[in-house]
Amino acid sequence: MADEAAPIRKIIHIDMDAFYASVEQRDDPSLKGKPVVVGFLGPRGVIAAASYEARVFGVRSAMPSVRAKRMCADLIFVPPRFEAYREVSRQIHAIFKTFTDVIEPLSLDEAYLDVTNNHAGIQSATTIAREIRRLIREQTGLTASAGVSYNKFLAKLASDRNKPDGLCVIRPEQGSDFVATIPVRNFHGIGPVTSRKMETLGIVTGQDLRAKSLDFLQKHFGKSAHYYYWASRGRDDRPVEAHQERRSISVEDTFTNDLYETSDLLEAIDRLARILWLRMQNAQVQGRTLTIKIKFADFKQITRSQSRPSLIQSPEILCVMSRDLLRAQLPLRMGARLLGVGIHNFKEPEPEVKPVQLELPW
Repeated sequence: MADEAAPIRKIIHIDMDAFYASVEQRDDPSLKGKPVVVGFLGPRGVIAAASYEARVFGVRSAMPSVRAKRMCADLIFVPPRFEAYREVSRQIHAIFKTFTDVIEPLSLDEAYLDVTNNHAGIQSATTIAREIRRLIREQTGLTASAGVSYNKFLAKLASDRNKPDGLCVIRPEQGSDFVATIPVRNFHGIGPVTSRKMETLGIVTGQDLRAKSLDFLQKHFGKSAHYYYWASRGRDDRPVEAHQERRSISVEDTFTNDLYETSDLLEAIDRLARILWLRMQNAQVQGRTLTIKIKFADFKQITRSQSRPSLIQSPEILCVMSRDLLRAQLPLRMGARLLGVGIHNFKEPEPEVKPVQLELPW
């Protein structure tokens, strides 16, 4: 980890509230206050975003649309308009750039900002976060939640604390105690599979995680152990990386019951491919190489890839490639406990620009 005497950074994490669904409700006032999802209803449909009214019923993004409809009979489906979302994203990032050039976009609606040294010369990161949220509301008619802290891990946790339309500040002296109360399933970088594994080891909260030694975590979680160890102590030295190169995007699912039937396997890989396409759209990337992963009941796994001479530019192509790669492995030697799909070999990224960070009083 970095030297304890290193300058304290000021990081803001901005996360738009139910972004796609909120854009649709803004542009069509008849949808306001109603359970709205962005996506298509059908056997292969996947939810891209859900309004807060829909979330009350348990509807979430990446959920099969048929299941979502069963959870909320009055659910309203709106087809995605990615160009509209990109236009709003451009407006939001223009607001960010009035304060700093050290911006790390995570998706169309989410980004980290390092405002330690900012264009306006404002010493308070909290003041900047408030102003960003005000400008977003004023210029787009949408709301954003913000987390302010001294590192990325805590800033992201904070932005989720008071959603929607919220602001949360975690100061250096508060970090360790704040993390102690948070369920590990809410930690960025700990997915459902890892959180379930942690629960079997008696790790439910940040305090539980902090009680485990580094040796214990390395034994059970390998190379991720250092991140978990320091995050549980409120430490994260990763810089906000402007123009960060993105190498791949993937999505996977671990099944409650192993899949054996061809129809179940193909349905699952098709759903994952459509979720992957949504994530590609959100990250504004396209790739040439698709990879599938199959983990068997005995925990052994295989990967298979296929590349195209041109970029994969539609969800239909993505689904066909995924199914073809899976079909080539059928029949499986045993049940599949996990399937995954990923995309890489993207367009050439822009040159990376390293941020310069200066010390300012909090």
